[in-house]
Amino acid sequence: MVIDFVGKRFFYIILSAIVVIPGLISLVIPPSLRLGIEFTSGTLMGVQFEQQVEQSDLRDELGRIGFSDAIIQHAGVGEYLIRMRILKAEGSGNVTDPLVRKNIEDSLRTRFGNLTVTSFDAISALVAQEIVQKAGLAVVVASMFILLYITYAFRQMPNPFRYGVCAILALIHDVFVVIGVFSIMGKVLNTEIDSMFITAVLTVIGFSVHDTIVVFDRIRENLRRMPGRDLAAVMNESLTQTLARSLMTSLTLVFTLVALLLFGGVTIQNFVLAMLIGTISGTYSSIFVASQLLIMWENGELSPSRWFNRQAQRQEAPVR
Repeated sequence: MVIDFVGKRFFYIILSAIVVIPGLISLVIPPSLRLGIEFTSGTLMGVQFEQQVEQSDLRDELGRIGFSDAIIQHAGVGEYLIRMRILKAEGSGNVTDPLVRKNIEDSLRTRFGNLTVTSFDAISALVAQEIVQKAGLAVVVASMFILLYITYAFRQMPNPFRYGVCAILALIHDVFVVIGVFSIMGKVLNTEIDSMFITAVLTVIGFSVHDTIVVFDRIRENLRRMPGRDLAAVMNESLTQTLARSLMTSLTLVFTLVALLLFGGVTIQNFVLAMLIGTISGTYSSIFVASQLLIMWENGELSPSRWFNRQAQRQEAPVR
């Protein structure tokens, strides 16, 4: 049975808009994203206490020694991740002053007993700025190469550039879904993004494009096999043929990511969550966004004038 995907193309686009727009609104409201120390500079210390320590008591102690602005995240039984400003003594030019760090550890030991510093990372403002610039550049360069590759791969098709542009638009859709969700989570749950988040976004880009290329390639094969047939019919048959494969591939990855999200360490949770959201969005966009935008473009339906004319004709049509 062939599913009529194309006939519901406007519904899919509206559904995508409903999902993306709340995230875009959240991005406009400062702070657009709650950035981790890799992007803002600061210190991240992982601490494991031998005895049970309440988060409120740990916050009080850090405030007493001058770090009332510290962000504390519970990471397990007796384990916390503490984000603070750069541990720099007054007048010191060092990124991290060992004496300041020692004073913090001694104060925590005096109050709560023995502890183990499980991790310690410090990022300067200069390094943080460089990471932000390189992350943005990586996304732009990746998108450009993807556009050129898809255009070249489909060069024997009419308007091959449109295939590349539609794939990039689907990619942008997935990126905005992931970033939008994390923007909302940052405001509601204080969820921060770090360098692993950028890695997850780049991975989502690769997954999204791969799935889109599989769909486009099946459309190309069927167009060659059935020359002269209506594009909408060919696209419906192609999407029906690839639907099962896309779902099975994605579900395999989704099950693995859910297991990691439930049982993995706290340090990889944001990465896994971004991957999970991106995988679901990428599977959806390859079938319900990229291909639908392609046929809308081929039919001239992306023209604003044609859209308004269609709406005017519907309003003027007599009611039966």
